[in-house]
Amino acid sequence: MKPPGRDQFVDLLREAVLGATLVKLTLGKPTGGDPTLLNLYVRPVLLKSGPQFAFVWRHATRDVTKNHGAAEALRLLVPLIGSAFRDAHLFTTTQSAQLQTGPGKAALRLRPAGNAPSPLPGNDRRKARAIRPDAPWLSALGVTDANGRPVAAMADKFRQIERFAELLGHLLREAPLPGEGRLRVFDMGCGKAYLTFATSELLGDRGDVCGVEERADLVEFCRRVAAEQGFGDRLSFRRGSIADTDVGSADILIALHACDTATDDALAKGVAAGAALLVVAPCCQKEIRPQLVPPPVLADALRHGVFEERQAEFVTDALRAQLLEWAGYRTRVMEFVSTEHTAKNVMIAAVRGRPQGDESVADRIRAFAAFYGVRRHSLATHLGFALR
Repeated sequence: MKPPGRDQFVDLLREAVLGATLVKLTLGKPTGGDPTLLNLYVRPVLLKSGPQFAFVWRHATRDVTKNHGAAEALRLLVPLIGSAFRDAHLFTTTQSAQLQTGPGKAALRLRPAGNAPSPLPGNDRRKARAIRPDAPWLSALGVTDANGRPVAAMADKFRQIERFAELLGHLLREAPLPGEGRLRVFDMGCGKAYLTFATSELLGDRGDVCGVEERADLVEFCRRVAAEQGFGDRLSFRRGSIADTDVGSADILIALHACDTATDDALAKGVAAGAALLVVAPCCQKEIRPQLVPPPVLADALRHGVFEERQAEFVTDALRAQLLEWAGYRTRVMEFVSTEHTAKNVMIAAVRGRPQGDESVADRIRAFAAFYGVRRHSLATHLGFALR
């Protein structure tokens, strides 16, 4: 038997997809046999081939994204509603609709759209973006021109900013952040601060964002742009190293492309601060490679330098993810941006919420390290975790 209100919800969804009024669709509380599946997000996107709908299947440790045309999107979605997923939340330009089903509960609620973002309008369709491409600070940083179009040489950076803002938006909804007061955010080793500005833009007045950078010229440049673009006291910049910076009781800690063990320094700062959310994109993982003792079955393959390098990166980041779980975080490793744009495309996101010091996790970490002959890891040292 179909849940009450399901047919009306499906009609609203069909009208939104075919009428180009869909902003986003969220399906939650899955009922299937995959325990790692969390939810499904659907939103309109504009690709070179034309308008599509991006399906983001969110699992505990990864996201799977696929794009579909309107007809295929509806063919896939309709059977899932009220069946494979108990909850469905539809946002359009005119209203929102929420369908809740399950034992003893079946309800459809409709509300006006309020300030919902616009979808891809008419024949001049554009992405519904977390960061507006015509934001003046993007032009001030040299990413876009005066008309909001990416500068040719900065097209990859623009995609990176968009992807980061999209991912951070999802993570902010997951993290156990305080409901009142400004969120204290640190971007460690922020460089020219493209993503620091994006974070402040995304959080608005809810965030107190600080970029930390060792190079004095970049700190002064970023301070000037922030002042000129009207960010006020919600965005600041501090000169200093990751290792020497006191982050106090930070709520969110970010470190993107911090080289080698600087990523571990940043993660350790965040864990010590009790941050609700940690987001890092590691770079130049060098510490583990000299330690690798290839298991016999891998020894022949890993005599090739390129395989050894990739294996060292994998082992380094896999240990980081596991150590964060031991430290009390639910950890996900995902593709940050396509390898078409940068080879450094792995992001580790950690949301506080697991039991700390789980011995079963500790045993798995030690077995993993022993398999590869790893004797030391900077994050383990910071956390006081003995690998052997």
